[in-house]
Amino acid sequence: MNNDDADIEAIQTAIELGVTHIDTAEIYANGHAEELIAKALRRKNIDRQKLFIVSKVEGGHHSYKGVIDSCKASLKRLNTDYLDLYLLHEYANDFPLRETARALSDLKNEGLIKHIGVSNFGVRHLKEIQEYCKYPIVCDQVHYNLKVREIESAGLLKFCQENDIMIVAYRPTEKSKLFNHAPAVLTEMCKKYNKTLPQIAINWLISQPNVATIAKTSDINHLKENLGALGWRMRPEDIEKLRADYPDKVNVSDIMPLG
Repeated sequence: MNNDDADIEAIQTAIELGVTHIDTAEIYANGHAEELIAKALRRKNIDRQKLFIVSKVEGGHHSYKGVIDSCKASLKRLNTDYLDLYLLHEYANDFPLRETARALSDLKNEGLIKHIGVSNFGVRHLKEIQEYCKYPIVCDQVHYNLKVREIESAGLLKFCQENDIMIVAYRPTEKSKLFNHAPAVLTEMCKKYNKTLPQIAINWLISQPNVATIAKTSDINHLKENLGALGWRMRPEDIEKLRADYPDKVNVSDIMPLG
């Protein structure tokens, strides 16, 4: 059972510790996650303008009207006048991407969103939406970590790095599964940098060009540990050593394969 008060406290603590990027979506707890964020900000009177708030429209709402209505509903639940970034949660075959892109452009024209992005889009669909969208697609949120390498094998990482599009990696520690029987190359890096396993896994991502990450946790100790991945950079040769030597890599995500 979810504990709303604990979740609100976790959000507030994260902000107090310097976190400004808050990621949510209309499908998370059927919109309740957005409501909890609003409550967390309201109870502590947190300055919304200091935050970077992101939400997503689910695939079933990718019609022109669906995107507009979903965004306005998210804004109401979040109790904010604008989103810093609004994402298509997936590539949706049921709706013309031209109309979806037009809706996103109109939302930006109206000042309801500041930036436009996507999630789980492959190279082909990224190129397609950019043809239709009046404004740049600034990011692609994807499943990417030391084990899950679909964006590398599909050429998406290289494409985004060459076209000034941010990769935002979700599940950076694969729900800590990366650390079950941690491979020698990972423990070697922990000793070299005097960091923990999660800190190495997260820093491996954010030390790469055009890669950021989002980590989900309601545990304050885990949050503090994750923040220890910031403020330093892994050496390029160590990034490549982990890329090459991390064992049992998979080239297709079992969560949401790229569109």
